[in-house]
Amino acid sequence: MLTIVILTKNEQGNLPVCLAAIPERYPIEIVDSGSDDDTVAIAASRNCRIYTNPWLGFAEQRNFAINKCDIVTPWLLFIDADEIYPQAFYNWFEAGIANSDALDVLMVPSILYLRGKRLNYAPGYPIYHPRLVRRDTTRFVRNHTGHGEAVINTCRIGYSDIPYQHYFYHGEIIEWMHKHVDKAAQEVQLQRPTDAVMTNRGRFSVFLGRSWLRVFARFLYHYLFRGGFLDGVAGLEFALMFTWYEATIYLQAKAGISAR
Repeated sequence: MLTIVILTKNEQGNLPVCLAAIPERYPIEIVDSGSDDDTVAIAASRNCRIYTNPWLGFAEQRNFAINKCDIVTPWLLFIDADEIYPQAFYNWFEAGIANSDALDVLMVPSILYLRGKRLNYAPGYPIYHPRLVRRDTTRFVRNHTGHGEAVINTCRIGYSDIPYQHYFYHGEIIEWMHKHVDKAAQEVQLQRPTDAVMTNRGRFSVFLGRSWLRVFARFLYHYLFRGGFLDGVAGLEFALMFTWYEATIYLQAKAGISAR
């Protein structure tokens, strides 16, 4: 009925909690891109099937899982190691979606947590991701940012009202900044993909293009327009982090730097 797929690299801190929230009735596939910590051992202790594939991007890893991991169930649920899906989501899937022929992809909303604190305003909800997919009819492509993923535009799309919890940041600011410098380089050249389903956020981002005004607009969007100030210090921290990210994209664009 459903196979869980988790993409990993050095996720020993996140993976145990992620796995504990997955019902034992579902098989779990791990696609690891070169962990040198205890990630693989933790996955093996839960009897996950483990595959290794060098990291090329989210879209490529998800397609590897679909094409190469010997999955036989009609549905796949992609979960990142720092994410938790509530039991209500699985119950809802089994009661309604599992036997449906009307959809290929379910867009699932996320709720973000910063240092364990739920952000109720700053991120700007809803934030949807293509996570529950029909194996036979779904393939992924890179989205307009160059590092994110989208599904091909032949897919029939549905939307879930049940969000998953994304514990995206635990306070390791230097590690976060290093990772996002590379992401920023990929996002220098925004391109509208011709074969992908785009979200409204994606369309608006491409429409805005690259301008220094985006740096200030990013802070205003998260902290004032979306009410990030109501999240307290965590809301301010979130707004500043992604304002820094927007500035990093702009400075790399100005310097003519882009990912190959």
